[in-house]
Amino acid sequence: MKVRDVMTWTVVTVPSDMPIMEAKKIMDAHHILRLPVVDKGKLVGVITRYRIDQASPAESTSLSMWEINYFLAKMKVADVMTKDVVTVSPDATVESAVALAQARGTGVLPVVENNKLIGIVTTNDFFYRILNPVLGIGEPGVRLNITGCNDAKCMSEVLAIVASHEIELITVHKIRLPEGKEQEFCLHLNTDKTDDLVKDLEAKRYKVEARDR
Repeated sequence: MKVRDVMTWTVVTVPSDMPIMEAKKIMDAHHILRLPVVDKGKLVGVITRYRIDQASPAESTSLSMWEINYFLAKMKVADVMTKDVVTVSPDATVESAVALAQARGTGVLPVVENNKLIGIVTTNDFFYRILNPVLGIGEPGVRLNITGCNDAKCMSEVLAIVASHEIELITVHKIRLPEGKEQEFCLHLNTDKTDDLVKDLEAKRYKVEARDR
């Protein structure tokens, strides 16, 4: 899967000379927390709701409301935006994009192609469009977590047993648990009628735990 498969294509942007309170209103109107900053077609930064809130005077300030409003009205997006923007290509793999975001400690990656901003991808995109389907979040059915199945041979045996019950398999993954514990082989099934399947797996000495997806 590539970045272009999960990114948001319609991007709301702001210029660097916009007052930060105008940028905040745009964020509120679109229910977003980050805005790419574009001047003359070039990406020059990213402004976030957090940076705007941090720039605002603290509640304990001795400034009057008039002074606070005057202070905020004078501040521009350029004054609080992040200028060192980490970007990604639409043809980058999702795995490499996630690794890049984690390495750089950012929750947003503007997507740039031929020096032009064409989209944006965030940690929410990675969760909702990748992790949720893999884990079956919000979907009916059951997840079977099988321990003691760590190689291709036993995985093939488990899958053959599932096939013999004619149960539809939605997703499969193996996850490495914290040190000292066995790996789990996870099967996402589209039914909650798994009692006979679990008995057959346990008869092969697999430890099976059924969980709601």
